[in-house]
Amino acid sequence: MDSKVKELSGGVKVLYEDNHIVVAIKPAGILSQSDGSSAPDMLTILKAYIKEEYSKPGEVYLGLVHRLDRPVAGVMVFARTSKAASRLSEQIRSRKVEKIYRCVVEGVLEGSGRLENFIKKDEERNIVSVSDTEKPGYKASYLDYKVLAVKDSLSLVEVKLGTGRSHQIRAQMAHSGYPLIGDQKYGSADKRCKDIALEAYKLSFEHPVKREIITFEAPIPSGFPWSLFA
Repeated sequence: MDSKVKELSGGVKVLYEDNHIVVAIKPAGILSQSDGSSAPDMLTILKAYIKEEYSKPGEVYLGLVHRLDRPVAGVMVFARTSKAASRLSEQIRSRKVEKIYRCVVEGVLEGSGRLENFIKKDEERNIVSVSDTEKPGYKASYLDYKVLAVKDSLSLVEVKLGTGRSHQIRAQMAHSGYPLIGDQKYGSADKRCKDIALEAYKLSFEHPVKREIITFEAPIPSGFPWSLFA
């Protein structure tokens, strides 16, 4: 296992690579894949790295098996073969891949618990609404949280999703009165952070060929508000 972290363009960091997969950290603001604009994206950056690192002729294959929203940082796994892509995609479909998030929220949250609501997405405005009661078009959504630390009236929270709705962590935390720092779309009043304080920091899955469970964890980001908890 190659454990040396390699830093690429745009702040992308490669945590692990072999003949079957690449595991990398996506910084906030980088797309998971191209949206047709000139904005940097993970697939393009990693393909260029593989092409140069291994002197690959022609088009490099790299399979995108899951995504993170553009404002969200975190650990992602990419497949270097179609067999690995198929096996990883099946793990994701069967919910065998464990993705743990951490976020920094406004206010003093305590202990641990579960948030259960109903969520509906407005595709045109790219924003979701949260309801405490079931309504037409709203989908049941829940997450489990655990407070890791509190400082300066801000809380560092670990989150495990029970359902994978769009903007779920951001919307549910804000609905409960604890918006994520930097998330002005969902009501953060704190203007000190330009990025949303949300990161998919831990990823566990079965290696598609070796068949062993492997876990990758990103170090806590630098800069406000993460630096309060470093």
